[in-house]
Amino acid sequence: QFFTEVKNNVYAKDSVEVCVVTFGDTADCLLDFDNIDRQTTPSLTAYGNTPMDDAVNMALDKLEKRKREYQDNGVSYYQPWMVLMTDGQPTQDISGSSSRTTEMINNRKLTIFPIGIGQGADMNELARFSPDRDPLRLNGLKFESFFEWLSQSVERVSQSIPGDKIDLDLKGIKGWAEL
Repeated sequence: QFFTEVKNNVYAKDSVEVCVVTFGDTADCLLDFDNIDRQTTPSLTAYGNTPMDDAVNMALDKLEKRKREYQDNGVSYYQPWMVLMTDGQPTQDISGSSSRTTEMINNRKLTIFPIGIGQGADMNELARFSPDRDPLRLNGLKFESFFEWLSQSVERVSQSIPGDKIDLDLKGIKGWAEL
Protein backbone atom coordinates (compact mmCIF):
# COMPACT_ATOMS: atom_id res chain seq x y z
CA GLN A 1 0.00 0.00 0.00
CA PHE A 2 2.70 2.51 1.00
CA PHE A 3 4.87 1.73 -2.03
CA THR A 4 1.91 2.04 -4.39
CA GLU A 5 0.72 5.31 -2.86
CA VAL A 6 4.17 6.92 -2.97
CA LYS A 7 5.02 5.67 -6.47
CA ASN A 8 1.76 7.19 -7.74
CA ASN A 9 2.42 10.54 -6.07
CA VAL A 10 4.11 13.06 -8.36
CA TYR A 11 5.69 14.92 -5.43
CA ALA A 12 6.75 12.07 -3.18
CA LYS A 13 8.06 9.53 -5.69
CA ASP A 14 11.18 11.55 -6.48
CA SER A 15 12.10 12.31 -2.88
CA VAL A 16 11.31 9.11 -0.97
CA GLU A 17 13.95 6.51 -0.30
CA VAL A 18 13.11 3.43 1.72
CA CYS A 19 15.15 0.96 3.72
CA VAL A 20 13.38 -2.09 5.17
CA VAL A 21 14.94 -3.97 8.08
CA THR A 22 13.07 -6.95 9.53
CA PHE A 23 13.60 -8.70 12.83
CA GLY A 24 12.21 -12.22 13.03
CA ASP A 25 14.88 -14.43 14.66
CA THR A 26 17.59 -12.26 13.04
CA ALA A 27 17.83 -8.66 11.87
CA ASP A 28 17.91 -8.56 8.09
CA CYS A 29 17.98 -5.72 5.58
CA LEU A 30 15.44 -6.61 2.87
CA LEU A 31 15.82 -3.28 1.04
CA ASP A 32 18.69 -0.85 1.37
CA PHE A 33 18.16 2.86 0.75
CA ASP A 34 17.27 3.70 -2.82
CA ASN A 35 14.63 5.72 -4.60
CA ILE A 36 11.27 4.03 -4.17
CA ASP A 37 10.74 3.96 -7.96
CA ARG A 38 13.69 1.55 -8.27
CA GLN A 39 12.53 -0.76 -5.50
CA THR A 40 10.25 -3.77 -5.44
CA THR A 41 7.75 -4.09 -2.62
CA PRO A 42 9.06 -6.71 -0.21
CA SER A 43 6.92 -9.52 1.14
CA LEU A 44 6.82 -9.48 4.93
CA THR A 45 5.94 -12.27 7.36
CA ALA A 46 5.90 -12.18 11.16
CA TYR A 47 7.79 -15.04 12.79
CA GLY A 48 10.29 -16.02 15.46
CA ASN A 49 12.06 -14.01 18.11
CA THR A 50 12.22 -10.22 18.21
CA PRO A 51 15.85 -8.97 18.07
CA MET A 52 14.67 -5.35 18.04
CA ASP A 53 17.94 -3.85 19.29
CA ASP A 54 19.90 -5.45 16.45
CA ALA A 55 17.33 -4.33 13.88
CA VAL A 56 17.05 -0.72 15.05
CA ASN A 57 20.84 -0.40 15.23
CA MET A 58 21.17 -1.88 11.73
CA ALA A 59 18.58 0.58 10.40
CA LEU A 60 20.30 3.52 12.12
CA ASP A 61 23.71 2.45 10.75
CA LYS A 62 22.26 2.32 7.24
CA LEU A 63 20.64 5.71 7.77
CA GLU A 64 23.90 7.28 8.94
CA LYS A 65 25.70 5.83 5.92
CA ARG A 66 23.08 7.26 3.56
CA LYS A 67 23.21 10.69 5.21
CA ARG A 68 27.03 10.71 4.83
CA GLU A 69 26.63 9.93 1.12
CA TYR A 70 24.27 12.89 0.76
CA GLN A 71 26.56 15.19 2.74
CA ASP A 72 29.64 14.12 0.75
CA ASN A 73 27.78 14.99 -2.47
CA GLY A 74 26.29 18.27 -1.21
CA VAL A 75 22.72 16.98 -1.41
CA SER A 76 20.20 18.37 1.09
CA TYR A 77 17.74 15.94 2.62
CA TYR A 78 14.67 15.83 4.81
CA GLN A 79 14.78 14.75 8.44
CA PRO A 80 14.53 10.96 8.18
CA TRP A 81 11.62 8.97 9.54
CA MET A 82 11.69 5.53 11.09
CA VAL A 83 8.57 3.41 11.35
CA LEU A 84 9.14 0.79 14.04
CA MET A 85 6.42 -1.88 13.97
CA THR A 86 6.26 -4.96 16.18
CA ASP A 87 3.73 -7.55 17.24
CA GLY A 88 5.74 -8.68 20.26
CA GLN A 89 8.31 -7.90 22.88
CA PRO A 90 12.02 -7.45 22.30
CA THR A 91 13.96 -10.64 23.00
CA GLN A 92 17.09 -8.65 23.81
CA ASP A 93 17.95 -5.54 25.79
CA ILE A 94 17.03 -2.43 23.77
CA SER A 95 18.97 0.08 25.87
CA GLY A 96 21.57 0.75 23.18
CA SER A 97 19.20 1.35 20.27
CA SER A 98 16.57 3.19 22.31
CA SER A 99 19.13 5.62 23.72
CA ARG A 100 20.48 6.10 20.21
CA THR A 101 17.06 6.96 18.76
CA THR A 102 16.29 9.24 21.72
CA GLU A 103 19.53 11.15 21.20
CA MET A 104 18.84 11.54 17.48
CA ILE A 105 15.29 12.73 18.13
CA ASN A 106 16.47 15.22 20.75
CA ASN A 107 19.02 16.56 18.23
CA ARG A 108 16.32 16.80 15.51
CA LYS A 109 18.01 14.16 13.36
CA LEU A 110 15.17 11.59 13.35
CA THR A 111 11.42 11.26 13.62
CA ILE A 112 10.15 7.90 14.80
CA PHE A 113 6.71 6.31 14.65
CA PRO A 114 6.56 3.37 17.10
CA ILE A 115 3.59 1.14 16.19
CA GLY A 116 2.36 -1.89 18.12
CA ILE A 117 0.44 -4.59 16.26
CA GLY A 118 -1.98 -6.71 18.26
CA GLN A 119 -2.26 -7.17 21.99
CA GLY A 120 1.13 -8.90 22.25
CA ALA A 121 3.06 -5.73 21.37
CA ASP A 122 4.87 -4.31 24.38
CA MET A 123 3.92 -0.63 24.26
CA ASN A 124 6.16 0.24 27.23
CA GLU A 125 9.21 -1.04 25.39
CA LEU A 126 8.17 0.79 22.20
CA ALA A 127 7.82 4.01 24.22
CA ARG A 128 11.52 3.83 25.10
CA PHE A 129 12.39 4.65 21.48
CA SER A 130 10.75 8.07 21.45
CA PRO A 131 10.95 10.83 24.06
CA ASP A 132 8.25 12.93 22.38
CA ARG A 133 5.84 10.59 20.59
CA ASP A 134 3.82 7.92 22.37
CA PRO A 135 3.61 4.60 20.57
CA LEU A 136 0.29 3.84 18.93
CA ARG A 137 -1.39 0.47 18.62
CA LEU A 138 -2.69 -0.45 15.18
CA ASN A 139 -6.48 -0.70 15.28
CA GLY A 140 -7.06 -4.33 14.34
CA LEU A 141 -5.19 -5.03 11.13
CA LYS A 142 -5.75 -1.63 9.50
CA PHE A 143 -2.39 -1.59 7.75
CA GLU A 144 -3.96 -0.08 4.65
CA SER A 145 -5.27 2.93 6.62
CA PHE A 146 -1.91 3.36 8.34
CA PHE A 147 0.05 3.28 5.08
CA GLU A 148 -2.43 5.64 3.44
CA TRP A 149 -1.92 8.12 6.32
CA LEU A 150 1.85 7.63 6.13
CA SER A 151 1.98 8.24 2.39
CA GLN A 152 -0.15 11.39 2.74
CA SER A 153 2.25 12.59 5.44
CA VAL A 154 5.22 11.87 3.19
CA GLU A 155 3.53 13.87 0.43
CA ARG A 156 3.21 16.89 2.74
CA VAL A 157 6.89 16.70 3.58
CA SER A 158 7.99 16.17 -0.03
CA GLN A 159 6.23 19.40 -1.03
CA SER A 160 8.27 21.34 1.53
CA ILE A 161 11.87 22.51 1.64
CA PRO A 162 14.35 20.44 3.68
CA GLY A 163 14.53 21.94 7.16
CA ASP A 164 10.93 23.26 7.19
CA LYS A 165 8.79 22.24 10.16
CA ILE A 166 5.81 20.21 8.98
CA ASP A 167 2.74 19.53 11.11
CA LEU A 168 1.36 16.09 10.39
CA ASP A 169 -2.38 15.54 10.17
CA LEU A 170 -2.82 13.79 13.50
CA LYS A 171 -6.60 13.61 13.00
CA GLY A 172 -5.85 11.07 10.27
CA ILE A 173 -4.57 8.55 12.81
CA LYS A 174 -8.10 7.92 14.08
CA GLY A 175 -8.71 5.57 11.17
CA TRP A 176 -5.85 3.24 11.92
CA ALA A 177 -4.79 3.70 15.58
CA GLU A 178 -6.43 2.81 18.85
CA LEU A 179 -6.70 6.07 20.78
